[in-house]
This record gives sequence, C-alpha cells and structure tokens, in this order.
Amino acid sequence: MNDRYDAGAAGYGADQYELVGYDEYGQPVYRQVQTQQTYDPYTQQHQQGYGYDPYAQQGQQQGQQSPPAYDYGTGGQPAPDYGSYDPYGTATHQGGAAQGAPHDPYGQTAAGTTGRQPRVAEQTARQTAHIPQQAGPDHDQEAPAEPQRDYHTEQFAFVEEPDANSEDVIDWLKFTENRTERREEARRRARGRIVALVVVLALVVAGGVGYLWYAGKLPGLSSEDSKAGTATAAGAQKRDVIVVHLHDTKGGGTSTALLVDNTTTERGTTVLVPNSLALTSDDGTTTTLAKSVEDDGSDGTRDALDTVLGTDIEGTWRLDTPYLQNLVDLVGNIDVDTDAEVPDPAAKKKGEAPLVNKGRDQTLSGKMAVAYATYRAPGEAQNAQLERFGQVMQGVLRKMSSDPQAATTTIQTLAQILDPSLTDKDLGTFLAGLSDLAKGGDVKTDLLPVQNDGTLSAQASARVVKNVLGGTAKSPDKDAAVSVSVQNATGVKDNTEKARVVLLNGGFTFLEGGTGTARTTSQVVYADAADKANAAEVAKTLGLSAGSVTKGKTSGSADVSVVLGQDYKPSAG
Repeated sequence: MNDRYDAGAAGYGADQYELVGYDEYGQPVYRQVQTQQTYDPYTQQHQQGYGYDPYAQQGQQQGQQSPPAYDYGTGGQPAPDYGSYDPYGTATHQGGAAQGAPHDPYGQTAAGTTGRQPRVAEQTARQTAHIPQQAGPDHDQEAPAEPQRDYHTEQFAFVEEPDANSEDVIDWLKFTENRTERREEARRRARGRIVALVVVLALVVAGGVGYLWYAGKLPGLSSEDSKAGTATAAGAQKRDVIVVHLHDTKGGGTSTALLVDNTTTERGTTVLVPNSLALTSDDGTTTTLAKSVEDDGSDGTRDALDTVLGTDIEGTWRLDTPYLQNLVDLVGNIDVDTDAEVPDPAAKKKGEAPLVNKGRDQTLSGKMAVAYATYRAPGEAQNAQLERFGQVMQGVLRKMSSDPQAATTTIQTLAQILDPSLTDKDLGTFLAGLSDLAKGGDVKTDLLPVQNDGTLSAQASARVVKNVLGGTAKSPDKDAAVSVSVQNATGVKDNTEKARVVLLNGGFTFLEGGTGTARTTSQVVYADAADKANAAEVAKTLGLSAGSVTKGKTSGSADVSVVLGQDYKPSAG
C-alpha cells in the first residue's frame, strides 16, 4: 500500500514531497519540502478556540527556501520552482506553528504540542524509496480539481459528416423513382389507348346506326316512319335557293337550274329542272316550265316552282348567253369533262375542227362554254343539253372567288340587269358561299326526275324534293287538262317547240317525247275510248287530218300521243 500520503508518515519524515502540478505530458510534478513541525488542526483549534480557520493562515516562512522539486516524469531533473504556490490553497498557521510547514491535505499532520513523535526517519526512507516508481497519485490521492467552465449552446458547431453510403442511397432512390415513373407512364399510355379505342368504336357504332336510321333499315321501324323522320330532319335544315334561267339568245330556248346552299349541312347542290315539268300558270291552267319562263316571266315561274316543289326560292337570276360568256372569261376559263364534240357555229365548211373537243379536263373559254352549255345533238332529249349546262355552272362555281366582296365585283362587272328581288351584293355573296363549297368538293349536281306527263314521281319526292330542297312535291291535277306527248319525226328541230306552243295555247298539257326517225305522215294515238274525242281535238289543234287519229298504245302516262311527220305544217296550227 502506497502510504506516502499517510498522516503519520507526513508528519515525521525529514524530507517530504508535495504535488505542485502536471507537466505537458500529463505526469505529476512534485517538489521536496522540509518538514520542521507538524501541527494538528484539531489540537490548534482546541488551543486557540473555535475561531481558527485552518485555510486562512497568513504569512510564509521568512528567509527559508524549499529545495528544488524533481520531476520524475522527465528523468529526475529539477522541476521549475513555482514559489510558494500551494495547490490546495493552504498556508501556515499563524501563532505558534512552524512557518513553512506543508499542509496535510487530510488534516492529520501532528502538532508540536501533541507529544507524539512519529518515526520520521523510517517513514522518510520508505517514501524516498517508493516515490520514484510512482506514476501518479493512487486511489486515495485527491487530484486537484480543474476549474469548471460554463459552456453555452452557441459555442458548439455541429458538422454533418457525409455518409459513405449516401451516394448509393441516392442512386437507389433515383432508380426506384424512375422505375415508378415509367410504370405510371405505361399505365397512362394504356389508359389513353383504351379511351381512344372506345371512342372509335362508339363513332363506328353511331355511324352505323345513323346510316341504318337514314336508310330506314333499323329493326322495329317501318319504312313510313323512317321516311317521315328523314323528311322532318331535312325540312328543319336551313337552305338558300336561287333559280337560274339560261336564255339562248341565238338558238332560242331556255335551261333552268336551282342553286341550293344548305347552310346546316354545309353542302351545295345544283338541281337541274327539265322544261317538261308541269306547272300551274297564273290563270289556273296547266303549263310547262319552258312555256312559263317565256310567258309568265321570272315572278310567275318562281311562284309556280314554289307551289310544285314546296320550296322558298329567294330570287331569280336571268343569265343570257352573252353574260355567261363574259362570266367565264372573267373567272379565267373553266375546266369541264365534256361528253360530246361541239361544232363551231362560225365554221363555213363541214369537217372543220370542232369548237369543243370531247374528253376529260377540257379547258373552255367563254365562247366555248356557251356553245357546250346550249348544245343538243340531233335526236337527243332535252335532259342531255340540260346536264351540259349543269357542268358549265359547276365549273363557274369552282373558279368564282370565295370572297364575297370579290364575287360581288365580278357580278357588277357583268353590268346585267338583275331581278329586283336579287341585288348584286346578294348574288355575289351567295355565289361566294357556293364557290367555297365547290372548291372543297361539297357541291353536287342532281337532275330532277320528271315523268313523261310532266309530273313528279315518288322517287323524285323522296330523293330530291325532300332531301335536297326540303319541300313536298305537288304536281298539278292531272284532270285539269289533257296531257299530250309529242315526238318530233319531221326532221326539223324547231317543230317540237312550235307544236308545244300551239298545244299549250289550246289548253293541253305538253309532254316532250323526244325526236324519232323521220317519217312522212303524222299520227295521233289514244288508248282509252274516253280519250277519242280529246285525240280528235288535238289533231285539229295541230292542223292534222282526222284520219291521223287512231287507237293504240300511248307513251308513258300521256292521255294522247302524237308523232309529227313531214306532213305537219306549223303554220296551219
């Protein structure tokens, strides 16, 4: 047991070591002190009273210097002298105590008056032999307490050290996030494809159902109900209609067409109207379209067409052939698929090159367009010429400007006198709208099917009158006048028109029967015995002999059929 700090040893040794501090390596530093006299603080307290403070002693030993201390941690060299520094804050006792005596930290140093004389020499020897091997104070040595410091939070700096695995963690998170995003994107694309497929299927189904409804083939719906529904839908559409009459100022005759702009469906139609269409004149008698244009004028013909077709025609455009020629030249020629070669009216010899060639995409000037629109080959029905007129109108619409102001300027440049109900601006704006549709391929041409007796068939009512015009066909009463079909076999083209005028003036309904092979004698045929008197009256009106009347088969639905031969003399009618 290390007992160098023992109270008994500390009081009697000649030489004693005391701890003065620690060196830079943390080793304890001692110095040797001369012990002259020990004292017992308890004895001193008994002798001097209770007012004694063992830690308040003043005065150091005068004229005495302790021997140098040795630092055993540095090889036994003398330690620096710290003067009278007392590491435990103690001092010698004042009054009767030997000055310079070291303070016993345990208060066990014997006083000179105690009478106890420890074995100083033996204890000193034991301490001297033991101290050099001491590396530090033992467990019963109380080391000097280091001063306590007051630390505050703001004095500390916290440094976040990077983790060695942080980059791997970030990479893993990025990989996981990217994979999640890819999965979400794949799900979104899949949902988009499903939605698109559903929309396409819905459109296909709706289109199929719509077609079946339009065609009247839906199960559970009768044909009458289907037609009624179609007519109602067609009647509710908004249409702008203008009638055009082409007057051939050189060859005579007229051609009529209805220009229809359906603003609801954004489609246009050119409806060709045959001259044989039966109309009711102002005086209530039955007449034909051609006769009405010549006799009743634009207003009377427009009203008669509205009555028969159930339409609402907004205006009449009288287009004479010279104005048609100028119009084609103003729009810069037209392109037409011609179906016949048209001879040049100015040709002096036969066999010269035709004015219009037959073929696709033929470019026609104003003069060529007029010749083609009015051309009617020998033996052709009037409908063939009417369809050529429709081709020319279609070509004009495609070349007309789609700008209303520019189209109006073109109409004004023609300097023609229009019907009061149709101004230059109205006509220009209307043609500009149709031109825009025609350039997109949304304008078609339809021929109004007229029966031989001039009336409209049920097919015409369903396909053209109802669907295109949005009207209801109402032909004149067949009992109002006797219908007469006339076929021209005289070899003279104009005889048909002359016979028509005579019959209309006689109160008959004229039906054009076309042109037949030339024959010498005329013939008047009736099928019903009740019409024998009517047949005799027709022969008398045309200036034919009573022997030309015979019973037989009439053409179409006509009451009386007439074949004009070379014996027909128009001047006799």
